[in-house]
Amino acid sequence: MNAVLVAMPGNEALADGLSMTLRLEPVLATVRRFPDGESYVRIEEPVRGRHVVIACTLDRPDSKLVPLLLLACAAREAGALSVGLVAPYLAYMRQDRQFLAGEPVSAANVGAWISLHIDWLVTIDPHLHRIADLSQAYPIPNRVAHAAGEIAGWVRARVARPLLIGPDEESAQWVRDVAGRAGAPCVVLTKDRRGDRDVVVSVPEVERWRSHTPVLVDDIVSTGRTMIETVGHLRRAGLAAPVCVAVHAIFARSAFEDLLSAGAAKVVSCDSIVHPSNRIALGPVIAACVREMLG
Repeated sequence: MNAVLVAMPGNEALADGLSMTLRLEPVLATVRRFPDGESYVRIEEPVRGRHVVIACTLDRPDSKLVPLLLLACAAREAGALSVGLVAPYLAYMRQDRQFLAGEPVSAANVGAWISLHIDWLVTIDPHLHRIADLSQAYPIPNRVAHAAGEIAGWVRARVARPLLIGPDEESAQWVRDVAGRAGAPCVVLTKDRRGDRDVVVSVPEVERWRSHTPVLVDDIVSTGRTMIETVGHLRRAGLAAPVCVAVHAIFARSAFEDLLSAGAAKVVSCDSIVHPSNRIALGPVIAACVREMLG
């Protein structure tokens, strides 16, 4: 395979896994900041006539985007045949429309910036709410890998009598997919809104599930408020302390500790973002998509 792999700082584990699985040659790059805060990048080895794959997950993106784009430019100016990006987590996907006058549609704008310098993209479960297909934001060839199978495998192996829980109807399709793959039942919580600040959440057939272990799954956990509230509802309903699973472990500020303090029995995550809670490896599904893109 005529391809090389460049890891942005903090993405060494992702790059090592891809390098071993796909037999990609690792290429060293320097990424640092000048004293004035500007970014400096340099590809340290020849890439002329090679396909370059950059590994860079995009949590905390503002410090990463400029060096990433400069690195892509450096590869192209050094004679790379193509430049691909493996970004297990894509930032700025939540602002997918203008909510207030004067706002930019960040998903489309950031997607356009990256697509100017990147030839193809591989990512994991991007937050597609009002965007039907990733190509609407990233007009380049792309592959979306899914974590549902890996999460289901972890649940089957690690959780006794699991009950998959969806905090609301928006989560229903996702949670049912994981539950089906895990061979486990699932329920979606129902909300009765009695006023602006008066919302009652109920667990259907609660008596039936008291001997099960609730498993909450969400794609992105940032502040953790949705999961924290759901944990409280489950505990008040008399269910066991739940296991919480995140695909993308943002965990802003004290969100991880807050979730445990709220009554979660365990908090685990996929490794799309490096975090101490990582327990579910996504390397195989990412590698399969990269193999497709490299042909």
